[in-house]
Amino acid sequence: MVETAKQPVRIALFGAGPAGFYAAEHLLKQDLPIEVDLFDRLPAPHGLVRYGVAPDHQKIKNVIRVYDKTAHRPGFRFFGNVTFGQDLTLDDVSHFYHAALFSTGAQVDRHLGIPGEDLAGSHSATEFVAWYNGHPDYRNHTFDLSQERVVIVGVGNVAVDVARILCRSLDELAETDIADYALEALRESRVREIYMLGRRGPAQAAFTLPEVKELGNLPVADVYVRPEEADLDHLSRAALEATSDRDALKKMEVIQQYAGQSATGKPRRLYLRFLISPIALEGDETGHVKAVRCVRNVLYEDNGRLRPRHTGQEEILDAGLVFRSVGYRGVPLPGLPFHDRWGIIPNEAGRVIDPATARPLPGCYVAGWIKRGPSGVIGTNKPDAIETVTALLEDLAEGRHFQPDAPTAQAAEQFIRSKRPDLITYPEWERIDALEVARGLKQGRPRVKFTTAAEMYEALGRTAR
Repeated sequence: MVETAKQPVRIALFGAGPAGFYAAEHLLKQDLPIEVDLFDRLPAPHGLVRYGVAPDHQKIKNVIRVYDKTAHRPGFRFFGNVTFGQDLTLDDVSHFYHAALFSTGAQVDRHLGIPGEDLAGSHSATEFVAWYNGHPDYRNHTFDLSQERVVIVGVGNVAVDVARILCRSLDELAETDIADYALEALRESRVREIYMLGRRGPAQAAFTLPEVKELGNLPVADVYVRPEEADLDHLSRAALEATSDRDALKKMEVIQQYAGQSATGKPRRLYLRFLISPIALEGDETGHVKAVRCVRNVLYEDNGRLRPRHTGQEEILDAGLVFRSVGYRGVPLPGLPFHDRWGIIPNEAGRVIDPATARPLPGCYVAGWIKRGPSGVIGTNKPDAIETVTALLEDLAEGRHFQPDAPTAQAAEQFIRSKRPDLITYPEWERIDALEVARGLKQGRPRVKFTTAAEMYEALGRTAR
């Protein structure tokens, strides 16, 4: 155990999203002296809440207030614009900290693996979401919104977010914190039809009940579901009858309600399609996507799960813009093992496992999506982080941790600033935050975001070094 009478336990946390803040909160609640340094490669904290939650879902973003309380606890520090593996290696961490906890999320999307996926006009939903949310890495991306028909492959919450943003009127979006450049691009949008494609049936759709219900209340878009695609096959019906998940039953009620309603003449149309899979994207003579070739599916049972099987019946959907939203995966971190097929860091209850020995790597832990994969909602990360922190504290008590030779806050900060002098602290972030909110107040919006590190430095009266 760390000699707490002489020095506090020092923990390095990488990834300042929900999982990182929940881990920091639980660590700092302990009845022993603990110091937590929370790092993020981006200059702004809050991860998925800032750059993933849709701009028209402001209530969800209120969770940031909880993270702010954590940030003001004694022993907490934030270092933004610091990249693990580049500015700070695992070996560096072991000199200044007793343990390292990684909550870096699932940063990249999964591919469809079909011909034509790399055509111009074919994108991941990840790119589009990050773009309209003002993520510095994506602000210069472009999307051909002159197309009248868009296909979104996937029926999860992210797919719904993309569809909903494309279905919103400019007046609606102008009341959100959507990035200014995205607002201007959407001002010129000619999108009129949006198709969401689910490879399984409506009972297996991954979107949540609130998300699908919200689609029925869009002021400028009608929702369509084919009656025959809303009908349940015998396998899905049996699974629903056996479930105790009331939300699953209510989701089916909503979908079948959409299937039975008539159009109201709204200018945009959103089609929810089920039991249909893309098998190729077709391009025009310029290399731009022009259509999605699809195949109809039926469901079969495989080890207790319902899976889709192609029927051979094909369908062509003309579309000039395609987004894939079929899941996310983590990326490897230098010095740590990685399970490539699962897209996570191998672990047991948050302890990083060395595949060569099947034993925990002392001092190394994971939480959030890099631990369990991209599942759950923001709140799911809290019990997940608590599980990891519990394991970490058990290991500290047994002496299973790094043995740092300079375990002080001053030594760590001096080293980090020598590597990254243009880092951003939490007090500096609070100044940036206040300026964004003030800019938004002038326009009747929650905030107007700074979307590059350079803009943030300028707001602080600093320059990048």
